[in-house]
Amino acid sequence: MNTWPVPAPDLPADVHPALAATAEAAARAYGGARAEFTRAQLREEVADGADGTPTMRVDAIVEAAIAEAARAAGANLLSEEAGFLDHGSAATLVIDPVDGSANAATGVPLSCFAGALVVDDQPVEALTVWFDTGRAWHARAGEPTPFRTTGRKVLKGANVCLLRPKRGTEEAWLRVADQADRVRVLCTTCLETMLVAEGAVDAFADPGSDTHRLMDLIAALVTVPAAGGVLLDLHGRPLTFDLDLTRRWSGIAAATPELADELIAVIRG
Repeated sequence: MNTWPVPAPDLPADVHPALAATAEAAARAYGGARAEFTRAQLREEVADGADGTPTMRVDAIVEAAIAEAARAAGANLLSEEAGFLDHGSAATLVIDPVDGSANAATGVPLSCFAGALVVDDQPVEALTVWFDTGRAWHARAGEPTPFRTTGRKVLKGANVCLLRPKRGTEEAWLRVADQADRVRVLCTTCLETMLVAEGAVDAFADPGSDTHRLMDLIAALVTVPAAGGVLLDLHGRPLTFDLDLTRRWSGIAAATPELADELIAVIRG
């Protein structure tokens, strides 16, 4: 059992009430799940999600709490396990209930809640909460944040987070690693893109595996540009709001457009 408590999120006062309610519900549910279930039980696959991937017990527990909070707040919900829950609102919460599910299940303290508020089809506000610390990153589209990217423009000597190498991406992965000063593999895209936004690392990249779904990237789509960086797809595909959870991207978050362009060029060879 992982008996360390999960703190309440430390949220700014001006977070949209629906985003705040779902983040707080997620933290409570995750804390309760860690207290009740063993690591093996939390990691057990209990269903197939709406995105076509297996659902771990930890995901199912946290998403159920989020779904109830979204319903109470009167907002629609698009989530990886439940799919689209229509509550008749112009506002939709696009949420990854537990990003870094394997970390969360086994007790590695690198997992988070991440979500964005979409009005009609435009993401307008984002919130990411690091479960094990309660630390939060909040941003609104078009408004600067109090945190900033590093401003780095070149890959040589950069600190980079990479998605773990998957079959077919090994050579691209190594090309980036050969030029970077340091590479980290944290297995939680939503948290890693926040580290880009606040200047802890220079970039994050999926080197071509097309792993990312909308909810993996939509919080970063608001937060990273608000902090001075860019969020792109490796192949130039637009990241747009869509109820089709089979769509995939290879996300690139970088401190500057110049660094993003170089990363893309190196990955694509």
